[in-house]
Amino acid sequence: MKALQTATLSFVMIAVAATQALAGGSITGKVLFDGEPPNRRQVKMDADPACAQANPEPRLGEVMVISANKEIANTFVYIKDGLSGEFDVPAEAAQLDQNGCMYSPHVLGVMVGQTLEIKNSDATLHNVHSLPKNSKQFNNAMPLKDSTIKKKFTSEEVMVRMKCDVHPWMSAYIGVLSHPFHAVSSEDGTFTIEGLPAGTYTVAAWHERLGTQEASVTVADGAAATADFTFAPSK
Repeated sequence: MKALQTATLSFVMIAVAATQALAGGSITGKVLFDGEPPNRRQVKMDADPACAQANPEPRLGEVMVISANKEIANTFVYIKDGLSGEFDVPAEAAQLDQNGCMYSPHVLGVMVGQTLEIKNSDATLHNVHSLPKNSKQFNNAMPLKDSTIKKKFTSEEVMVRMKCDVHPWMSAYIGVLSHPFHAVSSEDGTFTIEGLPAGTYTVAAWHERLGTQEASVTVADGAAATADFTFAPSK
């Protein structure tokens, strides 16, 4: 009987956890470009032979990654307003790699207080330099391949620019939020923000060249909502 009660309790706990997981709503959308997609510029890395050797094929810049179907990648989409309460900081570290003398990913999001693990996958010196306005800057040389450093941001900020003082073409952007509800559009322009409580939210989409747009979106409990963004060419 005791074993049966234990099994029943375990089943109930699993069912409750599954119900809670399903209770969160989501916002899915696509980021599009209203114009002729521009050609991506080739990144010139000849100044560092190690970078050139690591990239036998030409590398293209990641500022304006727009498909032939006018889908925009690297757009940071996040909940700007409408949330209440506090949210747990993820125990898992966010990852930023220096690989092929480029930052990967080019755009990412973290929570305030979340560990950001920065890795150097290249056999050359990189110098990681953050440029926040609301947190303390850091500026660290990383001369060794496969070395890592760990950092945290103390205040919200959209966005924090990262650069390499050794390789001026290297840059990345980090959205620092007090909550986990953010996403980055993929190469097909799509994004999904999951686990949202029911409510009406201001959703913002930030692009480093094209600016920021906002939309009001209502999410029902456990339901999926949609928010699409269309950016015009920058002037």
